[in-house]
Amino acid sequence: MAGTVETTIRSVVAKGIEVVADFNRKHLPKTDHPFLTGIHLPLGGEMTLVDLPVTGTIPAALDGRYLRIGPNPVAPDPAGYHWFVGDGMVHGIALKHGKALWYRNRWIRSRAVGAALGEPPAPGPRHGDFDTVNTNVVGIAGRTWALVEAGSYPVELDETLEGQTYNPFGGTLEGSFTAHPHLDPLTGEHHAIAYEATDPGTIRHVVISAEGKVVRELPIAVKNGPSIHDCAITARYAVILDLPVTFSMKALIGGHRFPYRWNPDHRARVGLLPRHGTAAEVIWCDVDPAYVFHVANAYDDADGRVVMDVCAYETMFAGGPEGPNGRNLGLERWTIDPVGRTVARRTIDASPQEFPRPDERRFGQPYRYAYAMALPKSEEDQFLGATRLYKHDLETGARETHDFGTGRYPGEFVFVPAGTDAGEDEGWLIGLVIDLPHETTDLAIIDARNFSGPPVASVRVPHRIPPGFHGSWLTSQGG
Repeated sequence: MAGTVETTIRSVVAKGIEVVADFNRKHLPKTDHPFLTGIHLPLGGEMTLVDLPVTGTIPAALDGRYLRIGPNPVAPDPAGYHWFVGDGMVHGIALKHGKALWYRNRWIRSRAVGAALGEPPAPGPRHGDFDTVNTNVVGIAGRTWALVEAGSYPVELDETLEGQTYNPFGGTLEGSFTAHPHLDPLTGEHHAIAYEATDPGTIRHVVISAEGKVVRELPIAVKNGPSIHDCAITARYAVILDLPVTFSMKALIGGHRFPYRWNPDHRARVGLLPRHGTAAEVIWCDVDPAYVFHVANAYDDADGRVVMDVCAYETMFAGGPEGPNGRNLGLERWTIDPVGRTVARRTIDASPQEFPRPDERRFGQPYRYAYAMALPKSEEDQFLGATRLYKHDLETGARETHDFGTGRYPGEFVFVPAGTDAGEDEGWLIGLVIDLPHETTDLAIIDARNFSGPPVASVRVPHRIPPGFHGSWLTSQGG
């Protein structure tokens, strides 16, 4: 870790840069922002609704909460805004005995949100000045956590979303965290690759025990400050995606709140870190330049290679400051050879798509099915505009489609198994669908084995929930 003098110097320099950035931000255009208008228009307040109307029959096995988080600025300012940095708002729907008990939406009480609402911010220690949390909600060790990458500590949430506490896993996390920890269902550990803009030369492999404590925080040297949104695990490795989206001082000084841009001079590579190995043991393998937000899954094959399925982009954040932008290349399979240090890329499905999710009981293991959200073919639709979900059979190559119909736009859907011993696609896909013409939202529940058929049930929320990022199904037992 940096010494006291170095830390002081960094702090002074950072404050000086922020002064310049604030000045330049005030001179950026304040015209309508595509991620603050239309379907992305933020909600104006919090609410609690009970006994929501249900169409169809909610499966009796669904006893828990569907939680999803995303950006929802309290006081939207288009100057320098980016979708990825908006104030976090978590949405929750509780299901039990075939009923939709409640819907709640709550802002994450960062310092800025607390000040805007005239309320105290959530208690707990902060990691640096930026404490916005807006990217994922997960269950770890039977507790509920809202997450963000590259900055803030996680926020622990209570059952109703009212209780919020910034919590570095009981004081065991030293640095920033990630939006995408991956649970190894065989060990109970969560693995993460974390980074932060204030330390562009280092990323960290973070491991959380089944008891919810950080047991490993391994620094790994990198260059240029890569933005690493997701990672993967196999039985042998934690997989690092060091790709050409990196920290941009020019963007930061220019007043842009998300200071990452496409960097064609940055070496694109995938790292295979032995799960208990040192930074010197990372096996770095070059890959053709591309960017990946999300990994469906990864596993070790019989020949000692790593097979990893991803949604890939030709570039990212090269087409302007707002983003995400860049041509989506569809679902690809990357086969990583640790001996030859090569990455072979093969297209599974060239249709634009994002937010791939497997049956997470298969994380780090061979698997058959992956589910994804279709993207529009035109980048001008601001990451939305398609009305479909896909189910991929990775053994046969078949793809099924669920189409919600004109004007109905799904977000990420999560697979929920029908029971502990259920088959890999025996269960339901659950997620939010915006009905834009009617300004409402449905929580849709789809039978994974009748994927193209109508939802078995849908829960109506009588307002539009703006598009967000990630979420989870958390059972009443905390899983």
